[in-house]
Amino acid sequence: MSETLLCVKNLNLGFRSEDEFYQALFDVSFSLKRGKMLALVGESGCGKTMSAMSILGLIPKTAKIMSGEILFNGENLLLKSQKEMQNIRGRKIALIPQDPMTSLNPLYTVGDQLLEIIKIHQGLSGEAAEKKAIEAFDAVKIPAAKSRLANYPHEFSGGMKQRAIIAMALACNAEVLIADEPTTALDVTIQAQIMNLLEDIKINNGTSILLITHDLALVNENADEIAVMYAGRIVEHASSYEFFNNTNHPYSQALLNSIPSNRTQELKTIKGQPPALSKIITGCRFNPRCEFCMDICRKEVPDLRNIAYEHQSACFLNR
Repeated sequence: MSETLLCVKNLNLGFRSEDEFYQALFDVSFSLKRGKMLALVGESGCGKTMSAMSILGLIPKTAKIMSGEILFNGENLLLKSQKEMQNIRGRKIALIPQDPMTSLNPLYTVGDQLLEIIKIHQGLSGEAAEKKAIEAFDAVKIPAAKSRLANYPHEFSGGMKQRAIIAMALACNAEVLIADEPTTALDVTIQAQIMNLLEDIKINNGTSILLITHDLALVNENADEIAVMYAGRIVEHASSYEFFNNTNHPYSQALLNSIPSNRTQELKTIKGQPPALSKIITGCRFNPRCEFCMDICRKEVPDLRNIAYEHQSACFLNR
């Protein structure tokens, strides 16, 4: 059995806007190993969520995948029909959406919504479905699981709502969890609890997790691998240890430098803004903001190359 469960290869995607077509993803490649967590990191608008939605086959109607492969258990998901993808979504690849506050229907109990998912994907009903639902709540450490099934979403705190969303993903025994900014709008203490919960799920269930986040500080202790994305490209990919000890790409270094290490240190920012889709940039897409920019950076696109064991970087400084 291959160690790699999910592999995105040279994915190119763009958007149609009136009479114009703008490319948003450029040869995006990354892989997720069985029972491991890969953190896809970058500023808002860099293409993280769109890469994840491409895996699930849930891209907007205005978007088009131009080329590439998305291999899950060796099969190209881009060749699957919508009916085939419906059987994969939730059952084999589950999504933990970005905002737990709006992901639950306020008109139905949390239990009803969980039981519906179990019925659709597991084919269970009655006592068997309820038992599965209670097990899912127990797995995410929701206390008094049986009685909590009767609660409506407004009776859950933000952290509890996120746990319920994770329980819905777990109830289907998915091999891959895609967690899209799972700690959004949660306080620091609850963020740590949710990250610890995802770590427990990875270890105890052998679940592979694709974590999408803009917060490198959040993934330091949890992710097995880091892939840094900028303006639609992967610019660095490394094991967590290698990344945090030998950060290579100037953008990755700038992201780390923007994390305050103590209250007295002046916060460092990255100059400029990420480019708009309509902005045409020749060469490295980070060159307008890079303090190490050279002439070649404005002319050619650096490819993602091995610079050490389990470490790739797309930067001409390595040549």
